[in-house]
Amino acid sequence: MSRIDESLDFIAIRIAVLTVSDTRSLAEDRSGDVLVGRLVEAGHVLADRIVLPDERAEIAAQLRRWCDDPDIDVVISTGGTGLTGRDVTVEAHRDVYEKEIDAFGTVFTIVSMNKIGTSAVQSRATGGVRNGTYLFALPGSPGACKDAWDEILGRQLDYRHRPCNFVEILPRLDEHQRRK
Repeated sequence: MSRIDESLDFIAIRIAVLTVSDTRSLAEDRSGDVLVGRLVEAGHVLADRIVLPDERAEIAAQLRRWCDDPDIDVVISTGGTGLTGRDVTVEAHRDVYEKEIDAFGTVFTIVSMNKIGTSAVQSRATGGVRNGTYLFALPGSPGACKDAWDEILGRQLDYRHRPCNFVEILPRLDEHQRRK
């Protein structure tokens, strides 16, 4: 079963938060606030935070900029993962991924099923990797952000989490680029 190994030192990572919304500003961004509060409380560093409209090319361009920034380890977006015509965050993420973390969406659905029942089928949460950076796209509700952090990301982004976690393999995500 999963656990925190208290004999290990915590390793803070740098996380950027992107809110995708045509209607919200930073001042009204409750979902982004949830993520920032939780990542800071956990001991991580908020590397950057912005709000962008539901525009696929803009979202993908920002994700690429952050993935190219050596001072950012993880990008978490919130919003735009639903089924409506303006929900393009998942497509933007997949435009950027080198590898998709297939099980992230599955595990998020399991967590959501326990909270909201069959309404969980309306989310297309996703995760992936590009240029040694993790990317996660979460729904735009504060509850979904709480669930994703509390049940998945907070654990996987803690180096002390056992039996394994995302932080311990972070230095190896781009090893294919260093091979000769």
